[in-house]
Amino acid sequence: MVRAITLIRSDSLSDVAEYAYAATAPAESRLIFLAGACPLNDDGSTAAIGDYPGQAAKAVENMQAALAAAGASLQDVISTRVLVASARQEDLGAAWEVVRDAFGDHDVPSTLMGVTVLGYNDQLVEIEAVAAVLDS
Repeated sequence: MVRAITLIRSDSLSDVAEYAYAATAPAESRLIFLAGACPLNDDGSTAAIGDYPGQAAKAVENMQAALAAAGASLQDVISTRVLVASARQEDLGAAWEVVRDAFGDHDVPSTLMGVTVLGYNDQLVEIEAVAAVLDS
């Protein structure tokens, strides 16, 4: 399958970051803007209460469902923003590892942010994403 995404790396930037620094999609691609994927179960309850990696995994699962409904997959994501309700870098890192592992070699440009609070009771993680696909 031909993908719309081109990940961009630069030799003049540090290779410490575990993601590409930029990405492009051609003009003929269809952009998909996802709402923040939350760690919610089918009944609306918050999954994995108190568990940063568990909530990140559920948010990734829900993001994959939203992508599929739009005719896309994780491989079509062009950028992400991972929001973690914590001021502790360890908590941000724990959530990030799950997200990074889900994307594998498709290491899209990403922003990892600690925030004060998220929208649902007991919510610790939310993932925003933009994807691009080439419709045939």
